[in-house]
Amino acid sequence: MALLTSTAPLHHDREHAEAVILLPSPMLYGEHKHIVELAANSRLPAMYAAREFVEDGGLMSYGASLPDLFRRAATYVDKILKGANPADLPVEQPTKLELVFNLKTAKQLGSSSLANSCRWPTRSSSDRRDATARFSK
Repeated sequence: MALLTSTAPLHHDREHAEAVILLPSPMLYGEHKHIVELAANSRLPAMYAAREFVEDGGLMSYGASLPDLFRRAATYVDKILKGANPADLPVEQPTKLELVFNLKTAKQLGSSSLANSCRWPTRSSSDRRDATARFSK
């Protein structure tokens, strides 16, 4: 838990960590800005489960599109409010998955091969600090 409790860079040389993979967790999602900052200060490449980590400076993410999940949840609420029995509704898996890269972070970490080889569609907007390359399935 050093990643969550320390504001100093992680001592990854001592711990032999070469990268970080952060699994999905509501607890960790609330701390995503802090976690991205710690990984950046430690110069550790990190992969996350939500694009918000990448938008705040993380290297990459792969996971379900949260806005799409919320839209799909609204259809369940609509069906229940119209009288459907919740027990009769099927459990659905996410259908929209996103692979998101932060090209600025890739360059800062020295991953020029990733930054130079990305010929994917990119998305950048004025309210986000970093350009991202994104695939959606």
